[in-house]
Amino acid sequence: MQQAHTLEAGAVGQCLPNRWIQLAIGVVCMISIASPQYVWALFTKLYMAKLDASLAQVQVVFSIVVGLQCLLAPLNGFLIEKFGVRRLLTTGAVLTGASWIAGAHATSLASLYLTYGLFAGLGTGIVYIGVVGLMVKWFPDRRGLAAGVAAAGYGMGASLTTLPIAHGLATAGLENTLTVYGFIFGAVGLLGALALRTPPDGYRIATPAAAAIPARPDVPPSRMLREPIFWLMFLMMVMMSMSGLMVVSQMGAFARDFGVAEVTVFGMAALPLALTIDRITNGLTRPFFGWISDRIGRENTMLIAFAMEGVAMTVWFLYRDNALFFLLFSGLVFFGWGEIFSLFPSTLTDTFGSRFASTNYGFLYTSAGFGAILGAPFAALLFQSAGNWTAVFVTAIAANFLTAFLAIAVLKPMRRRYMLRT
Repeated sequence: MQQAHTLEAGAVGQCLPNRWIQLAIGVVCMISIASPQYVWALFTKLYMAKLDASLAQVQVVFSIVVGLQCLLAPLNGFLIEKFGVRRLLTTGAVLTGASWIAGAHATSLASLYLTYGLFAGLGTGIVYIGVVGLMVKWFPDRRGLAAGVAAAGYGMGASLTTLPIAHGLATAGLENTLTVYGFIFGAVGLLGALALRTPPDGYRIATPAAAAIPARPDVPPSRMLREPIFWLMFLMMVMMSMSGLMVVSQMGAFARDFGVAEVTVFGMAALPLALTIDRITNGLTRPFFGWISDRIGRENTMLIAFAMEGVAMTVWFLYRDNALFFLLFSGLVFFGWGEIFSLFPSTLTDTFGSRFASTNYGFLYTSAGFGAILGAPFAALLFQSAGNWTAVFVTAIAANFLTAFLAIAVLKPMRRRYMLRT
C-alpha cells in the first residue's frame, strides 16, 4: 500500500521520490562496497606471494579497512550532513573502486596499505554511514526495517561476488581481477549515489503507524554526547560486538579443537558449510529484527535477540562435539548477533531525531570498531590463559545476557524518561 508523504509549510510542492526505490538504491550502494572487506581472504595468499610478505604483514590491510571504516564514522557522518549525501557518497563509491584498481598495482606493503587499505577504509565508511543515516530519515515509521535492509545489503552483498571473483583470480590473475571489479564496484556505487535524495525538512509519512510516533527534537552530536543514554547504548553495542566476535573470530580454531571442522554434514564439511550459512543468517537477521522492533519496540526486541544469542551460544558450547548442532547453532548465533546494525541506529534516531542521524550514528558506530578491536585478541588471551575454550564462551554468553538485561531494565525506562523530558 502506497503511503502518502506530508510536509510542513515551506516544503510543500516538492516532488518526492518513492522512498522504497530510495531504499533499493541504498541497498545497491551497500552491495557495491561489501566485497573489499568480505572477500579480502581470497587475496591474502596472492599478495603474500606477490610482495614476498608474511600473512601478518598482509593482514594489516584488513585492520586498516575495518579500523578506518569504524573509527572515522563520526567524521564521515559530519561531512555527509554538511556537504550532502550525493556528493559524499559519490566520493565514497569512487574511493572504494579505486582501492581495488590502485591496489592491483601495489608493488610494496606500504603502497598496498595506502591504496587498498586507505581508500577502501575511507570509501566504505562514507557509503555505509551515509546510506544507513539516509534510510532512517526516509522511514520514520519503519526505521528498524529500513536500517536492517540497508545493513543486510552490506552483510550479504559479497555473497553475490565471491564465486565470480574467485573464478577471476584463478583464470585472469590478481591484477586483472582487481582492476575489472574495481571499475564495476566504483561505477555501480557511483550511479547509485547519484540517484539518492535526502528527504526535505518537515518530511512525514501519512500513515496510522507514523501518526502514533511523536516528532522528536533534533539533537546535535555535541548535545547527544552529554547524554548518559547515548553512552549506555554505546556500552551495549561494544558488549554485543565484542561478545559475538570473541566466538565468531575463533570459529575455525575451536571447530578443529572440538573435532567437528571436517565432519560431513549434508554432504559438506561442517566448518565451510557453517560459514556459508552464517553469512546468510547474519544478513537476514538485520531486516527481520528491525521489522520486529518496529512493532513491539526496540528494547523488547533487544531482549529477545540478545537473550536468544546467549542461549544459542550456551547450547552450541554444551554440544560442541556434535557436528550437526555446531552447524545449526552457529547459524542461530549469527542470527542473534547481526541485528545490532539495525536495532541500534533505529533506536538512536528514535531518541535523538533524524536531522543529525548520520553524524549521531557515526559516533555510535565507533563502538562496533572497539568491539572488533577487543573481541578477537581478548578471546585469544582467555584461551591462552585457561588452555581451553570454556572461559571464552562463558564470557561471551554472560555479555549477551547482561546486555539483554540492560536493554529491558535500564535502557527502556531511561529512554522513556528522556523522551518525556524532551
